[in-house]
Amino acid sequence: MQKTIQAKQATTTGTRTPELYGYARVSTKEQNEDRQLVALEPYNIPPANLFVEKKSGKDFNRPKYKRLIRKMKAGDILHLPAIDRLGRNYEEIIEEWRYLTKKKGIDIKVLNMLPLLDTTLYKDLLGTFIADLILAILSMIAQMERENTLQRQAEGIAVAKAKGVVFGRKAVDIPEDFYNIFLRWRDKELSKEQAAELCGFSIRTLYTLTAEWRNIGD
Repeated sequence: MQKTIQAKQATTTGTRTPELYGYARVSTKEQNEDRQLVALEPYNIPPANLFVEKKSGKDFNRPKYKRLIRKMKAGDILHLPAIDRLGRNYEEIIEEWRYLTKKKGIDIKVLNMLPLLDTTLYKDLLGTFIADLILAILSMIAQMERENTLQRQAEGIAVAKAKGVVFGRKAVDIPEDFYNIFLRWRDKELSKEQAAELCGFSIRTLYTLTAEWRNIGD
């Protein structure tokens, strides 16, 4: 079986050996990509061909992904930990899949859906049809899971707000004599450190709030 796959790849790419690539994405800087990198590890992807992006799925402007796609050539193999790495919803996933596989001639392995989503195995018409059908179903499931997650988040926030939970930054307590402190700081009777200490907040907050005072005027 392995010889058959290699022969098919050789036919597609001529004498050129396909390059192996991997792409991982997490939604925020706080999230850890280790789980996805562990999934990619057994495929011996060269470090230079491994692209990790910390970017929200809501924003498809992903510079590392775009650089990866520009670098890949026909016959190269892209390894994805999951199908939702390709886009935010059903339409984007399908569109990106077709662009990569049909326009650029790239093969894709979706690691948590092997061997169902492995285009190196499906080169005839029937195989391509089956892979596209499976892709459509799984992409729809991925979109439904995302929508359910967003709905649960919205419901959770609504319940929390109903219980009096306040979201966002904690409000700053402004002292009653803040304006007088501001005037003394403006007139250089106080240093910024002294003014901030008297007010009980940071120098950065001092600058932010005094900017608002300046807009109002004396």
